Amino acid sequence: MLPKPRFKKSVLAHDDAPAPSWARLYDLDQIEQILITCASEQQDISYARLLNALGYEFSRPKMRSLCVALTALDDRRAKLKQPELAVLVVRESDRIPGQGWWVGRDTGSYKGPWDGDEAKAYIRKIQQKLFATVKK
Repeated sequence: MLPKPRFKKSVLAHDDAPAPSWARLYDLDQIEQILITCASEQQDISYARLLNALGYEFSRPKMRSLCVALTALDDRRAKLKQPELAVLVVRESDRIPGQGWWVGRDTGSYKGPWDGDEAKAYIRKIQQKLFATVKK
């Protein structure tokens, strides 16, 4: 049997080490602040604009990573009894969150489509509730 490998502690584990370039994609505090600003201005934000605000150009892999962070952010806020923010992040084409937002979430009594006018009205209703809770 081979001995277990021993690894030195990573240089990146030190507090003064620079963060990896991808770290901003998972900076929940920064993402939260951007989305709270959007909510206080009663505006949504596209995936591309949010990625740009974090210092990235849009790409599908980065968008998928951002969606993981948005889910984690909403989970964290739910534990604190705070309203979700990911509903503000939308596709530029139709101003509706992407499929990942809809999958696995409790949409209450809404059983309609994930796109089109009915979905827009549902999303807008959730966004309006959020806007009412955020101070300007």
